[in-house]
Parts: sequence; structure tokens; C-alpha cells
Amino acid sequence: MTITAERKEALIKEYARAEGDTGSPEVQVSILTERITNLTEHFKGHHKDNHSRRGLLMMVNKRRSLLDYLKKKDQARYADLIAKLGLRK
Repeated sequence: MTITAERKEALIKEYARAEGDTGSPEVQVSILTERITNLTEHFKGHHKDNHSRRGLLMMVNKRRSLLDYLKKKDQARYADLIAKLGLRK
């Protein structure tokens, strides 16, 4: 359900805007997307795990807020991030 430190570092390196960047919306959204994907896989086998489902909903809402912020601030960065992550089919 959680992501490994190595995977998190790889996501940070891939989506960082500058060296050592961990707080940009791109990095935060990519990490949240990875965690959401992992939890979604978890629910395929544990469909009655309602406590984790609440956490999933909070993560989805947080990602939505970050994407809305990014869309408001810079439309090009938003479109690039959506395309890279494969969101908004």
C-alpha cells in the first residue's frame, strides 16, 4: 500500500522542476498518483477495507486540489503533467 523510498526518489527525480525540488505540485501529484494506484490495487483483494478507503478518498481530493491550483497558475504545466501521468482519459 505504501511506496518504497527508491520509488519515491525516482518520482521526485522525474517530476522535479529543479535539483532538490520535493514540494512542487508536479512532484506532489505524482507521488499521490502512485499511492492512489497502489491503494486501488489493494482494494481489488480487500473490498471491505473501509478505513483505507477513507484515506484513498482524502488522497484523491488532495490531488484534485493540487491539480486545480496548477491549472489556475500555469495551464501548460498542468497539461504536461496530465499527459505524463495519464490522467483525464
